[in-house]
Amino acid sequence: MQATTEDAELNKELNTTNNGITIFAPSDNAFSSLKSGFLNALSDEDKTELVKFHVLPALVSSSQFQTVSNPVRTQAGTGPRVALNVTTTGNFVNISTGLTNTSISGTVYTDSQLAIYQIDKVLFPVDIFTPKPPAPAPAPELGKPGKAAPGAESPTAPKDISGALTPLILVHNNALPLAVLSCMVAAIFL
Repeated sequence: MQATTEDAELNKELNTTNNGITIFAPSDNAFSSLKSGFLNALSDEDKTELVKFHVLPALVSSSQFQTVSNPVRTQAGTGPRVALNVTTTGNFVNISTGLTNTSISGTVYTDSQLAIYQIDKVLFPVDIFTPKPPAPAPAPELGKPGKAAPGAESPTAPKDISGALTPLILVHNNALPLAVLSCMVAAIFL
């Protein structure tokens, strides 16, 4: 938090607003389970967004999780790119981002302005951590004379891709994220 200056931002908010703050604090094991060097490889902007994604700009007591509206607003913003959803079953509070699914494992601290809850995984917003599709391969040059390798298709021969489009149509109808759809398209045409 200090490296991103989010600690100063939180102190300022706690002293100037009446809404309070809720923080989801990943356990030491949550950070230990990350790939070595993962956090250091992030840009400063991504680190800041990652920290802000763990902070709600309002105090949420443990009993209020049953009544929050999803997606829950974080300091990283709102919308599908930084969606954070909370579901409850009894006293069990589950948190899902689309990439991370975890639960609150305990209360670290709570008062009238601040609540800190321990979670078992680092929360990853889709905006930063969805794998980016590979860059498209350069288009083959058509019409140049040359000999194709034995068994290879002619570079000018059209490919029948009609069967390959069926999974795309099914995926699109189920509304998977655009990044997943893009990866599938790239895989089909590569």
